[in-house]
Amino acid sequence: MAIKPGIGRKPTNKNPPILSHEFVIQNHADIISCVAMVFVVGLMNESTASFASAFISLHHNVSGVEASREQPYGKPYTYVAGIKDYCAIFFYTLTCIIMHAIIQEFVLDKISKRQHLSKFKLARFNESGQLVAFYLLSLIWGAHVALREGYVGQVAQLWEGYPEHPMSFLHKFYFIIQLSYYLHMLPELYFQKIRAKEEQQPKIIHSISGFTLIVLAYTLSYQRLALVLLTLHYASELIAHIFQLIGVFDREERLARVRIVNSACFVVARFATSVIGVLTLYYGIAGSAGGSYKLRALVSLIGLIALQGYLVFSFITEQLRATREAKREAKLLAAQVKKVKAPNKDKVKRKKESDLPEADQASPSPVKQKLK
Repeated sequence: MAIKPGIGRKPTNKNPPILSHEFVIQNHADIISCVAMVFVVGLMNESTASFASAFISLHHNVSGVEASREQPYGKPYTYVAGIKDYCAIFFYTLTCIIMHAIIQEFVLDKISKRQHLSKFKLARFNESGQLVAFYLLSLIWGAHVALREGYVGQVAQLWEGYPEHPMSFLHKFYFIIQLSYYLHMLPELYFQKIRAKEEQQPKIIHSISGFTLIVLAYTLSYQRLALVLLTLHYASELIAHIFQLIGVFDREERLARVRIVNSACFVVARFATSVIGVLTLYYGIAGSAGGSYKLRALVSLIGLIALQGYLVFSFITEQLRATREAKREAKLLAAQVKKVKAPNKDKVKRKKESDLPEADQASPSPVKQKLK
């Protein structure tokens, strides 16, 4: 029986053996969809509903039943971080893998087939295309929660009442999706057949570092600060990957001068992140809290400043490298143009002599005859 192409699978004439690596890679979205449906179907049965809800629903509600009865249309449910969140992270990691395959097949593959990109540009296009979709969603989601909770208008809310910082449903679900997305990057290395170490290493570092930093902020009750800082970071990264997508299709580099907008946004994001971090961690939490909370805030501030310094250093290094490569290419191009415009003199003389008849080439010139 022939197996039809599924989500994230390109149609081929050959059907790989069942449970082989090629079979799993070609049908990974369909397989994971079936696994996710097991949890969804489990909600319909009373005996398995409690187990399945641990993976789908959000837990650790602290608003209380009494408060909801007193204000049924007022204060919404609020949540805190807990151990059951990792069950939800597992389920939504499966969802992120499915969404990754859908975007890849129905959007990115259709665009790349029309453009006939090289292998290098195709890999860059697929990576930036996926990240642009994630960064755009996270930016809109994070900005909506920050405006709704009042973190933008009243900056003091970022540290008031620490460490008691309960989250709304959208706020907590935002972090669940963030952690799930960074975690799904690791199995995607297998599903996308990325075998080269120079391609695997930056993706693994991106996945592990992003997951670790968000987990630390989430478990240390820095959810409000982390949401604002992630929104700023994603705004800068969104612009950077949009320009990277433009660079894939802009073969003549007509929009190279506009890339200064990317540099400006990066600098503004890093400066704003440092200022908000100092206000919240040093003047806000460390200034009002005491004991272990103060020490935790100071250590977190040092880590945040060190991270911003590393990002700035990496950005400057990348810009200098790109500038050197551009100058080198410009010199090579100028040398090739000069070589084409100024041909060799010996070749020109030989060409002129070859244009004469054979009798004229063999006979001496009139000047030489007179001298004789």
